[in-house]
Formats: sequence, structure tokens, C-alpha cells
Amino acid sequence: MGTVKKSLPYVGTGLVLGLVVLFAWLSRETYVPVEVGGPAPDFALVDLQGTPRSLEDFRGNVLLLNIWATWCTPCKEEMPSMQRLFDEIADGDFRILAVSIDRAPPDDDPRNPLGGKLRAFADSLGLSFTILHDPTGEISTTYQASGVPESYVLDREGRIAERIRGPREWDEPRAVEMIRGFLGRGVNSGK
Repeated sequence: MGTVKKSLPYVGTGLVLGLVVLFAWLSRETYVPVEVGGPAPDFALVDLQGTPRSLEDFRGNVLLLNIWATWCTPCKEEMPSMQRLFDEIADGDFRILAVSIDRAPPDDDPRNPLGGKLRAFADSLGLSFTILHDPTGEISTTYQASGVPESYVLDREGRIAERIRGPREWDEPRAVEMIRGFLGRGVNSGK
């Protein structure tokens, strides 16, 4: 009887470990690392007009996917350079998807289903690229983001071509050249 009592903790530990291994094996398709060269995970969010959008809606485009928040000072500082990049490239095959993880409550304006905070932020900076809202912050988990801002450049096939942690001056020549390269044009070849 004493031997059985002494071995119970080991049996319990073995069962727990076995269940963890079984769970990991059964869910191995779910937990795919998000890495350069791999597929960009799809998502379904809404834009500032309340229209549902998914990553699949933008397939065939070169995308700059940016995860940000209005309370993030570096995010605020990089947004104008994103707009300048968007304006400079001015190509229907290049899109910017800026996904806010703000938990902004809706206001009373039916034309503004996501609340005034995001729309006012975009308007104050003159942003014309697509802004999506993820009040749960699920995209940060899905993309395994380490913070905000974090950006991903996606190629036309929906693969992650670049991952950039932290802010960047998106209109500086190297960034413009990188985007044009994914579009199939060099810096000096025009639009």
C-alpha cells in the first residue's frame, strides 16, 4: 500500500504530461508559427465604415499590414510616413491595412459604428488607406506580434515577405524600393 501511495504523484504527472502531448499533437495544425516566407493568417475584421473585410479580400495585392493603437506614441509617429508611402506608390496593387487594436466604444453616430476615436485619429492625420478595427486584439495573437507597432509586408500570394517590429519611416528610399520590388518595379521605373 505504501508503494502505491508513493507512485501516485508520478502517475498523475505522467497522465498530465500525456494529455499535454496529445493536445499539442491534435492541435498541431492550429499553432503554426508566423514567419517570413510562410502564409499570412487570414482574419475577418471591419473597416471604419463597418464593412466586414478579410485578408482574402486583398489577395493579389502587395500589402503592408500594420498592427497599431491610438494610445501608442510610436504608432502615431509612423502613420504620416505610411500615408506618404501610400501616396508615393499610388498603385491599385499596393494596399495598406492598418489594424487598430483599440478598444474604442461605439458612439451615437450611425455613420461611425466604431466610435469617434479611430475616425477622428485617421481624419486628424489625413489617412486615406484602409483602417480596420480589432477591439479584441486577436490579430496580435494570430500574428504572434510582440507589441505595437508591428508590420508585415505580404506578397501577392499572401506570404509574409517582411516582418518589422517597431516603428519605421515608411517613405524613406529603402522602404519605397522594397515595396516597389514586391510590385515588380524598381524605384526609377515609375508607376
